[in-house]
Amino acid sequence: MKRLIATMLFTAGAFAAGAQERPVVTARLEPDSVFIGDLFDYVIEVEKDLVQVVEFPEFRNAGEGLELVASLPVDTLEREGRSMKLRKRYRMAAFEEGRFNLGTGQVLYADKNIIDTLYTADSLLLRVGTFQIDSTSQSIYDLKMQKTMPFRFAEIRSYVLWGLALLAVLLVGLYGVVRYLRQKGKGLGSLFKPAPPLPPHVEAIKALETLHNQKLWQNSRYKAYYSALSDILRNYIVRRWGIGALEMTSDEIIAAMRGIELPDKARMDLGSLLRDADLVKFAKAEPDPEQNENDYLKCYYFVEETKPEVDPSEGQKPNTEYKIED
Repeated sequence: MKRLIATMLFTAGAFAAGAQERPVVTARLEPDSVFIGDLFDYVIEVEKDLVQVVEFPEFRNAGEGLELVASLPVDTLEREGRSMKLRKRYRMAAFEEGRFNLGTGQVLYADKNIIDTLYTADSLLLRVGTFQIDSTSQSIYDLKMQKTMPFRFAEIRSYVLWGLALLAVLLVGLYGVVRYLRQKGKGLGSLFKPAPPLPPHVEAIKALETLHNQKLWQNSRYKAYYSALSDILRNYIVRRWGIGALEMTSDEIIAAMRGIELPDKARMDLGSLLRDADLVKFAKAEPDPEQNENDYLKCYYFVEETKPEVDPSEGQKPNTEYKIED
């Protein structure tokens, strides 16, 4: 007898568990009537058991004239025992006039081996209105042109006053400079005198240092290297002795320099350097690294040994210290 009663109770419990009610789904629009461009909420609510699983839909394309603005998180409204109530809001906007049937609300339901879609009982209707214009009482006009306002001096008064003040300050400063120069016996043009040219030997040494840093022969640019080296030497001769070396051949330069007093070594280095430059420029010779360095030093020491001496009575000493970079 006890076994029969236990079997009946077990069967009744299993039947009650199998007959568990499905979730209840409701949906509504808040509000259900809007104007074009207004926002409204599509609300879906579900009442379900704690162990039941539901999944709310995702709106990728809300429909023509409608647009999903935001999908808000799921809210838990109530929870009592095993029962709970969930709510999901979809914020949407309407951009066309008319009546829209949004269909029934739905959620995906999963319980044990059951997967189903649950629907609401009624469809949702949305009314989108627009502003009505009575053309009989309201006239429609063309766009008006921009009105041209008269010019008023007050609009630029502050700019003019500041400009005049700045001009006055500049004039006062210029008057002070002119007066100071007159007291020193100088004119205004003394402020804009160009810098005096460098002495020939200083200019040549600077040009040689620049050429050394370019590393032309190290990159197999022998012709460019010797052309620059001979040009530096020719320019130095032009400025130092007034000989037109830029338009002369190497032999003409050597002949013109015979009447000038030079150290023997400097005269030999001049001839050797000019001949080496001609071989590279016209015969496409490719000197070895030792010869390239030697010709550079020949040009450097030719300038050093022939630079003009400064009279000590002038209070200046010749600048004879130059650095040769290795």
